[in-house]
Amino acid sequence: QVQLVESGGGLVQPGGSLRLSCAASTRILSIYAMGWYRQAPGKQRELVASITSGGSTNYVDSVKGRFTISRDNAKNTVYLQMSSLKPEDTAVYYCNTNPVISPFWGQGTQVTVSS
Repeated sequence: QVQLVESGGGLVQPGGSLRLSCAASTRILSIYAMGWYRQAPGKQRELVASITSGGSTNYVDSVKGRFTISRDNAKNTVYLQMSSLKPEDTAVYYCNTNPVISPFWGQGTQVTVSS
């Protein structure tokens, strides 16, 4: 059974930066592609960034050039480095496999970008 715990969110001003972490209970990162998802109020959850077990990455157009996804298999952790944050980035951020295999989402971490 895999558990995923997100952390690193918070309140930041526009243009600021945050680094999110997702700690996995197993070495799942070496087996599956992982993704960061976010859900803003009134919107559906969307895949923001993904990284394969081999290190290939992909991003939704709205965050390209600003967000960077990475992984550390030894620490069973995937990261999302976010810079040049915009109010539109405000959402609850979740991590999970890509594609989603388990319906058991974590609590996520809240990112609020506001002046």
